[in-house]
Amino acid sequence: VEGVKDAIRNDRCLFGTVDSWLIWNLTGGKTGGIHITDVTNASRTMLMNINTLNWDPYLCKYFNVDIKLLPNIKTSSEIYGYVSGTQIDGVPISSCMGDQQAALVGHKCFQPGQAKCTFGTGCFLLFNTGEKQVNTSQSLLTTVAYKFGPSSPTIYALEGSAGIAGAAMRWLRDNLGLASTYEELSQLAATVKDSQGVYFVPAFSGLLAPHWRADARGIICGLTEQSTKAHIAKASFEATAFQVKDLLEAMNQECGLPLSSLLVGGGMTADSNFMQLLSDILGINTLKPSMSESTALGVAMAAGAAEGIKVWDIYAEDTSSTIHCDEFKTTSSSIEREKKYLKWKQAVQRSFGWETHRKSTTLQNGLDSDATVPR
Repeated sequence: VEGVKDAIRNDRCLFGTVDSWLIWNLTGGKTGGIHITDVTNASRTMLMNINTLNWDPYLCKYFNVDIKLLPNIKTSSEIYGYVSGTQIDGVPISSCMGDQQAALVGHKCFQPGQAKCTFGTGCFLLFNTGEKQVNTSQSLLTTVAYKFGPSSPTIYALEGSAGIAGAAMRWLRDNLGLASTYEELSQLAATVKDSQGVYFVPAFSGLLAPHWRADARGIICGLTEQSTKAHIAKASFEATAFQVKDLLEAMNQECGLPLSSLLVGGGMTADSNFMQLLSDILGINTLKPSMSESTALGVAMAAGAAEGIKVWDIYAEDTSSTIHCDEFKTTSSSIEREKKYLKWKQAVQRSFGWETHRKSTTLQNGLDSDATVPR
């Protein structure tokens, strides 16, 4: 884009993520705006070194990005600047965090071994590893979880993501017409005890962690003459739970810290049938906070705890601010769980290799950029 090239040559161009653009405008824009981001957002650009928390010269050169265009990297909890040019001038801006990291904070997962999972279009699992980076061989992501102020330690996390969770329900509703609403799908699935051997792998555009298979495609297998749309609906809810189990299995192997419970949030957690199904497939209790907006809560907590604000202690065990959780206890036997999980893994294997004629664009641990199978 010639206009962008001219702006770079004339030092009139800045480059950043959405948070950088928002803070730039809130603090005055072209009349004194601050160009910053925080460590969690910077860690998702593939341009920051997560050891030094600085832009990495090698990566920036590799992607042909001039470091001078990039925002200054700050921590997740400090006063960056003040609102300017609005009716609320002078209000400090004191936190900025990535979506999933903010949710981790909102769930108060501050101890190594604590984890949260957010269910939306996909599902996103973050596992706190403390000040230790876990270099995974299971194709999970090592990321910055948060850093609360310049003098505080950097906390890291393992992250695993499944691309399709709630999106599978939308597909059943809109593409197959199994029901007209999510609620009807849930009620349909509840009419059968289990999926009767039907398994649905929703790999519509490949599988993310821990498989990283761009060549996978969605399959429904195990169908018999007795299979009904209720069994397919049940298999779809089970698929989301099995994908979370895949992530937890990989994280347990890497960290050696098996979870005793999992904090959850997001749209699908409003469904008590799904919550119970999740607990039964995972074999651990699931906890759903009454405060569902964990992402907004997390960044608000970090903002209020910033040096110079300090309206609360983010780590305080204050019973007056404790968020009530609904707990769903697992009722399945280990034999039953493992039998179903083995079948799920067989179904996943059958989803591989559908797009072997196309090169994979996945650049992830264990995958070549032009390969469709792990090295």
